[in-house]
Amino acid sequence: MSTDKGFVNWCAELLAPLGAVRTRRMFGGHGFYVDDLFIALEMREVLYLKVDASTQPRFEAAGSHRFEYTTAQGEHGSLSYWSAPEEAMDAPSQLQPWGRLALEAALRAQAAKAPKARRAAAPRSAKPRRPASG
Repeated sequence: MSTDKGFVNWCAELLAPLGAVRTRRMFGGHGFYVDDLFIALEMREVLYLKVDASTQPRFEAAGSHRFEYTTAQGEHGSLSYWSAPEEAMDAPSQLQPWGRLALEAALRAQAAKAPKARRAAAPRSAKPRRPASG
């Protein structure tokens, strides 16, 4: 389904106070990155923001709804993205607190996925050199 590029641009403008915004087409909609962190997606002209266990209750209280989808095989799924509250879509200053929650959730998710420090490799034992033939 095609998305109105004007809506995507408006969403990017709303998110701009949070940092450098980059968009990418995906899932039939668009993904939004702020400072290279994936924090939002747009589908059917609805902006969905990243949530986690600590931020989801605030989105629920604001009347937001979870991003849900149906696969080609008819299976239903959902992601940890909730719609931005309607009133927050009017101006960057109104979306900023919600965008900040999404950015913080993305940072926590990134920290949880961060690879653990590797152990230093054991020194390799030196093989004895063969005497030169001559």
